[in-house]
Amino acid sequence: MESEAVKIEDLTIGYSKGSPLAEIPSLRISTGEIIAITGPSGVGKTTLIRTIAALVRPLSGSVSLFGQTFGARPPRGSIGYIPQRLGLVRHASVLHNVKMGARAGNCGPYALLASTKIRDISLDAIDRMGLSDKIYEPVRRLSGGQQRRVAIARTIAQSPKIILADEFLSELDEKTLEMVKSEVVGFVRKEDATLIVVEHDVSRAKSIADRMLVIDDGRVNPFISSTMALEVP
Repeated sequence: MESEAVKIEDLTIGYSKGSPLAEIPSLRISTGEIIAITGPSGVGKTTLIRTIAALVRPLSGSVSLFGQTFGARPPRGSIGYIPQRLGLVRHASVLHNVKMGARAGNCGPYALLASTKIRDISLDAIDRMGLSDKIYEPVRRLSGGQQRRVAIARTIAQSPKIILADEFLSELDEKTLEMVKSEVVGFVRKEDATLIVVEHDVSRAKSIADRMLVIDDGRVNPFISSTMALEVP
């Protein structure tokens, strides 16, 4: 049954009240939806998803997740965030990094007893990203595209209800890009999760999103179906 994953009301985002980046009067995102945020550089796309993740405080207004407004952080494990800089432990192995996500998504009272389960979940996510031959490889030895796939595997292993991804398809060749899109969309559909992506490439955004949101000149344009032609000002 469809429910509301994200609800935004009278939201102003930015880092200084004197120079806000964008205003979002009202926004509703349902569970199971894939939303792409696009627009020119520097208009607040990344700041918007960081605000949804409670990594940046709104200048005004509110963000509610699944009907609850959180003053500090959403419940641990409920949001998976793939930043542009990935946030990987570069000296550690691929498996170690992905296990970090699996542990975040299995943080109940018996989580410490589930080491075998954590490993199995992690290995499955690594396999989905085509990195089974890199399990024990230090992340620093991987290419940029491989590192990006490690970050995606970490998030899949976490099994979050909302995934926030910032340019997560960059640095991938065409074949790998299609594989990654298929795996991530498959995860979202199977788990009835919500995916919100920042994507500067409009054609890539249209290829993955159910709906698109354009931010430009401090305002958010109405949602446009990904099946429609779209021109970014």
